[in-house]
Amino acid sequence: MARKHAHTEETEINITPMLDIVFIMLIFFIVTASFTRETGATIDKPHAGQAVALSTGVILIGIRPNDEIWMEKRQVELREVRQLVERARSENPEGSVVIVADQGSRIGRVTRVMGQVKLAGVDGVSISTEKPGR
Repeated sequence: MARKHAHTEETEINITPMLDIVFIMLIFFIVTASFTRETGATIDKPHAGQAVALSTGVILIGIRPNDEIWMEKRQVELREVRQLVERARSENPEGSVVIVADQGSRIGRVTRVMGQVKLAGVDGVSISTEKPGR
């Protein structure tokens, strides 16, 4: 009489569904993460005792002491500010504009930048300062 040998199959764990979930979670975290935007310029901000922290989602414009204007980590011309602010506002309509002006920058340059921001349709503009003692 012939014996039948039991055929044993090796079991494998299918990890494809787990990988799908991991990739979906990764995409979710990348899309929902809020990234801090920088002006790209090194700026020594003035001190103010009334400084208040703003929420995230701001549009930053940096002004250096030599009147250079920086946005999105690159130097821009005054005439480009309006277009860049309009584009940033289309991406984030709730975002506020903050001018990060060096304490050695001229008030005339800051005023002209504020005018370009106003032409872009933004009513409220903040000036960034440091709290004393920082």
